[in-house]
Amino acid sequence: MSEPYVLRLYVAGASPGSARAVEALRDICEDYLPTRYDLEVIDVYQQPQLALDEHIDAVPVLVKRSPAPVRRILGDLSDKAHLLHGLDLKPRAHEEKRRPSKAP
Repeated sequence: MSEPYVLRLYVAGASPGSARAVEALRDICEDYLPTRYDLEVIDVYQQPQLALDEHIDAVPVLVKRSPAPVRRILGDLSDKAHLLHGLDLKPRAHEEKRRPSKAP
């Protein structure tokens, strides 16, 4: 079995942007990593020291702690392709954008 994903999502309170980030990330995790992830959602207002320790200066930001390499994904997490790339996950064949074929 492959190494579990350890994820920390830093958000700012219960804002609509925070709720969208949590929902988008949970959807990806359930679809691509069922039973293979540990997600911790951290509200920077309630736990500012954790954000300071991690040098978080903007939210929402996702920190993928493992598997290596450590990555940070900043901003709107509703862009599925960007989120999958940041997590080193490959889109399923039916989700990839098809390029138009070039005529000879």
